[in-house]
Amino acid sequence: MSDQFEMIGKRIKQRRTELKIKQNTLADMVHVSNNHLSAVECGRERPSLETILNICHELNTTPDFILLGNMHPNDVPQNIADGIRLCNPEDQKLARDFIELLIERRPTKK
Repeated sequence: MSDQFEMIGKRIKQRRTELKIKQNTLADMVHVSNNHLSAVECGRERPSLETILNICHELNTTPDFILLGNMHPNDVPQNIADGIRLCNPEDQKLARDFIELLIERRPTKK
């Protein structure tokens, strides 16, 4: 079970760094201490449901992604999701790299 919470923490940290949000900034945004958020990201502490939902809101992602590592199908147009599924693994990686580039270009929250 602790492996699941480590993965949740890794996904939170991954998304936070993609958006270039500092850990202490996110902690302030979701009304938890920086120490608690750090422990969540390392899998040492379990976040409350309220904290998970606040993190998802601030990181513009879904609980499905944070909890399970999946994007909810309603977040991506069906033709795009279907197209990516038809690609070979190398092309899927290229699509992921392109999406990450688009994310980097987005303005960051202050």
